Amino acid sequence: AGALVNERGDILYLHGHTGLCLEPAPGEADMNILKMARAGLRRELTSALHKASIHKELVRCPGLRVKTNGGFAAVNLTIQPVSSGAEPSMLLVIFEEAPPANQEAPSMAADAGEGADAAQDTDARIAALKQELRAKEEYLQTTNEEMETTNEELKSSNEEMQSVNEEMQSINEELETSKEELQSVNEELATVNTELQTKVSDLSRANNDMNNLLAGTGIGTIFVDHQLRILRFTPAVTQVINLILTDVGRPVGHIVSNLTGYDHLVADIQSVLDTLAPRDAEVQTNAGAWCLMRIRPYRTLDNMIEGAVITFVDITERKRLEGLVRLGVVVRDSNDAITMQDLEGHILGWNRGAERMYGWNEAEALTMNIRDIIPEDQREEELAAARQLSRAEVLQPYRARRIAKDGRIVEIWLTATALANEAGEVYAIATTERGTSIAND
Repeated sequence: AGALVNERGDILYLHGHTGLCLEPAPGEADMNILKMARAGLRRELTSALHKASIHKELVRCPGLRVKTNGGFAAVNLTIQPVSSGAEPSMLLVIFEEAPPANQEAPSMAADAGEGADAAQDTDARIAALKQELRAKEEYLQTTNEEMETTNEELKSSNEEMQSVNEEMQSINEELETSKEELQSVNEELATVNTELQTKVSDLSRANNDMNNLLAGTGIGTIFVDHQLRILRFTPAVTQVINLILTDVGRPVGHIVSNLTGYDHLVADIQSVLDTLAPRDAEVQTNAGAWCLMRIRPYRTLDNMIEGAVITFVDITERKRLEGLVRLGVVVRDSNDAITMQDLEGHILGWNRGAERMYGWNEAEALTMNIRDIIPEDQREEELAAARQLSRAEVLQPYRARRIAKDGRIVEIWLTATALANEAGEVYAIATTERGTSIAND
């Protein structure tokens, strides 16, 4: 009978009837030959199995007394290493039943006497004790070898554990360092994030301020890039060029303008981009409003040209004032007497021609009423003409008389014009008076 086991004693295969030497161990089922070995076999089997596994040689243990049901049996134990080329290696354990002692020498038992039987029993007992002692010594030696091997393995394992512990400590230190670095990076990122949020808030506020500034100035502005595509515009420019929000990104040349007599806006913008020379021009809209158009290169903070800026400043009032100034110069230097009075007759204007014709200077005349220079017999007629002009009715030039500072009566040819405000209400009367003759009475 035999069993094929590995180095740990786990049974891989059983051959023959092994019940004489092996029996199932109590408790959880376990197919290990050391746990299944009967009393009297386990110690020698453990020692022999270890020896055969370590030295890779045949081990024999003859005459082992194995306890069986109701007695003992002699068993020869043989362990043979099996070379299979695979790991782990295998061992073949062979159990061979030994012949009884009385069958080994039947002739000796028949010839010997009782004294010889006693001596033989004593010798056999001594031999058995010696064999048992040798077995114990071998077992002790095997146990010592196992303990040494185990100690070496424990030392090796301890060294490995220490090495692993050192590596773990090193890794732990690296992790602590990484944690501190990550915390530092996190703090830096939080600081950068706060700064970015502040900058975004400042940029948003600046953008809002710029939009409100551009919209509040009332100056029409268009920003274009190098391809003359519209980047941004202010609401005021829509009165000059027909722009809506969806026009952003379109070429400015595709947009219809409200300018009269000016159709070379694209050429002027391209000229400014090519030469970087500013360009100004006075243009007029279809509604009659005048604007000062200025084209300038769009410069960044790095002094890079990224397009052009076109602004339209309303100069309608300036044009009107210029016309009034020119009219005032004409009125001031006119040879005819030109005056202006309100609807109650208070003199509001008095030119040099009136000074020469009537003798009062401007300062004196502005304190007077037109009644003071109208003869008494003509006052009702003049007041009726004034009432007619206040109703914005047209009067034809007519002859009239005026009293000069020196008392002379001046014959004049008078043209009166009603002055009205934007609401069409007459607020003053302007007259042009040209002398015809002087009466001395």
